[in-house]
This record gives sequence, structure tokens and C-alpha cells, in this order.
Amino acid sequence: MARMDFHDRTVIVTGAGRGIGRADAMLLAKRGAAVVVCDLGGDTDGDNPSAQPAQDVVAEIQQAGGRAVASTESVATEDGASRIVATALDAFGRLDAVINNAGIFAALPFLAVDADTYRRYLDVHYLGSLFLARAAWPHLVDSGHGRIVNTVSAGMYGVANYVHYGAAKAAVWGLTRCLAVEGEPVGIKVNAVSPAAGTRMLAQTGDSLPPGTIDFVMQHMPPEQVAAVAAYLAHDSCVLTGEVLKAGGGAVARSYFVETVGILDPNVTPEIVADRLDEIMNPDRAKPVQLLLPGTQTAVSWFPEK
Repeated sequence: MARMDFHDRTVIVTGAGRGIGRADAMLLAKRGAAVVVCDLGGDTDGDNPSAQPAQDVVAEIQQAGGRAVASTESVATEDGASRIVATALDAFGRLDAVINNAGIFAALPFLAVDADTYRRYLDVHYLGSLFLARAAWPHLVDSGHGRIVNTVSAGMYGVANYVHYGAAKAAVWGLTRCLAVEGEPVGIKVNAVSPAAGTRMLAQTGDSLPPGTIDFVMQHMPPEQVAAVAAYLAHDSCVLTGEVLKAGGGAVARSYFVETVGILDPNVTPEIVADRLDEIMNPDRAKPVQLLLPGTQTAVSWFPEK
């Protein structure tokens, strides 16, 4: 396949001051993109903001001959998202793709997290992705090949001390699927990456992961391997929409919803559910849940196959 470049393309990358976001920004700029490096520059939980990380990445890109500008706006507010998009338009005159990578993280026991903290995680991860997509949407339509790349996490599958974080990431998965349906008629493709890489956030997981996991990932799974996948999803040639690609350590795989064949009994009772639970849960012949894209004949898979 021909080399994928991003010349004459503008991409916003949030959380781009460090880690995976920085790797995204550096790779895109190396391949010709004009990049808005957006980062609050704070701690992993969002405290102590600083403009320095975003400015450092911009300087590094420019020194290598690339084009970039910094933004320290918060994605967690509509005004902040609008100003991030305005920065792209003012600096480069167009917007072609958005990579929603910004996030906050701390491993915390379920009952130790107060309501304000739960809302904060939703504000940054879910609403942050939503607000930036909404602000960028008209310009992505105008580009004719708009791309949105969200960021989810394996934490949403169920990890100790991750309720606040994992549930917010699961909301981003649902957002990705629904935005993909909205984007299909106007040429916008929306996907997500589920990354595994050695970053500051990983170091904060503590005892939530199996022993040795952190050391292994730090040594063998650099952020640049995730950036390659995010760059594909942000490129004009990406053919996917509504998908999640798991990425880490050079491994790339599809993550998706499935439905089992299950059972069909019009006289279903709680006892029947209990008695036939093995059939209901059996993954054999399970199928991916399809997007209900406008204009397709895809029907809701409701009743089991005969």
C-alpha cells in the first residue's frame, strides 16, 4: 500500500503533551499534518495544569520542520472545545480529523469516590469527546473526509478500583458507535482505539493489575505503537466506522459487541432462564452487533435463529 501521508490535513490531538497523545502528534506531524497539540499539562488526575508540555511538543515538531500550535483549553466544557477548534481554523484554515485522547486517571475504590469525582471523569472522557466532536463536526463535514478517533480502555471490561474510569470509557464506546451512524451520511468516519502502552497513567494503576504487568508494559509497549493505529483511523483511507481497534506492543485486534444465538420461548419464566442459561450464554455462532446505518437493510437481531 502507498505510504499514508497527511499533507494539507489538519488534526487536533488532545492530551498531546505526553504519552500516547504526544506520540500521535509527533507521527502525524512527521507525515505532513498540521497539528493542534492540546493539553492542560496537569497531573494524571488533572490537577496542577501547565502550558509547558504542549509547548514542548510544538517546539519539537517545529524543530523537525513540522507545523504545530499549542492549546491548553479544557475539553470538558463546550467553550473550551469551541476554542480548540477555533485554534485549528485560525492557525491552519481547516480541520480534517480529531483524536480525542485526553483523559484523567487514578485507581480508586468504588465507595471512596464521591459524586463530584464521578462527574469529573464523565466530563473529561465522555463529554470531552462529545463536545470536541460537536464543535468540529461542521468543519469535518466540509473537509469531505472527516475522521474522529476516540479513546476507550480495557478498563471498561471490569477491573478493580476502576468504576469511575472504566464506566466513563464505556460511555465513550457507546458515543463512538452512535456518532458513526450520524457521520455515515456526511462522510465522517468515527472509530476508537483501546490502547495499552507504557505511560504515566499506567504507573498509577497500583495493585489493580496482575503483578509484573506494569514493568512489562513499560519495557515492551511504547506509545508509538499505539500512534500507528490512531494515525490509520485518522487517515482519509480508513474504511472503518463504529469500530474499536485494540492496540499495544505491536498487536492490533478488533474489539466488538456480540450477541449469542440464545433461546426463544414465548412462555419464558425465570425458571426457564435458569434452566437454559448455558444455551443463553453459549458463545458458539455468536455474531457481531451491527451498526444500524441509514439507508441499509440491517435489521435488529432480536429473535434467535432457528
